[in-house]
Amino acid sequence: MTDPLLSELLDLALEAARRAGALLRDGRPADLGVAATKSSPIDVVTEMDIRAEKLITGYLSEHRPGDGFLGEEGASAEGSSGIRWVIDPLDGTVNYLYGLPTWSVSIAAEREGERVVGVVEAPMRRETFHAVLGRGAYGNGEALRCRPTAPLDQALVSTGFNYVTEVRAHQATVAQQLIPRLRDIRRGGSAAIELCDVAAGRLDGYYERGLHPWDVAAGDLIAREAGALTGGRPGLPADGDLTVAATPGVFEPLQALLEELGAWHD
Repeated sequence: MTDPLLSELLDLALEAARRAGALLRDGRPADLGVAATKSSPIDVVTEMDIRAEKLITGYLSEHRPGDGFLGEEGASAEGSSGIRWVIDPLDGTVNYLYGLPTWSVSIAAEREGERVVGVVEAPMRRETFHAVLGRGAYGNGEALRCRPTAPLDQALVSTGFNYVTEVRAHQATVAQQLIPRLRDIRRGGSAAIELCDVAAGRLDGYYERGLHPWDVAAGDLIAREAGALTGGRPGLPADGDLTVAATPGVFEPLQALLEELGAWHD
């Protein structure tokens, strides 16, 4: 890598994610419980979410004290360097709470508002994904490439569900209408991992409503660097209304179908 700043940011993100992943994997208490809730009683935060975010922000601040932060569990700082870290210390908290393996640590670096580095650590899958803008995407050191394009009716697509009851009910209706028009639908429980699975050729597409920047910052870059297309509603970037990532031939038909079905509203 010829840009020493990007090399530094990648190394820091990899190490911070590794440390947080080890903390979450090895430090999970047997009696882990819910520390707080957010948008609804099922939108949970555990003590480990908070500990992992403190570990990540502390490590990054030690090495780059002028950088800004945006973290799911409240880390927020403007910074003065032009670099901002976007952090989800535990993506897939409900999976983690129940002892399911599909959870991850997601760390992205933005330079002047542009995502330039993304790392997703999935400790229970023994996988580390990373990407640098313009340099490709990698999983455990091997180059990633999204799947060859399939017809939409042969596409395996993943999604997720919001924690607000009314939104979940609408999302279930959309999924019910989608299933006959796809190969099948999956629901993994970690947006970061779903995006990396698109990058790794394990899914043809992924969509979800109600995501936040920390949910997708790293995974979106990894998917795009692996050749996938990402966005939101037609002509718009991914946002809280809709996030879509898919192979180039699946992206537009899936996006159009989601628009037809009103996947972005109640």
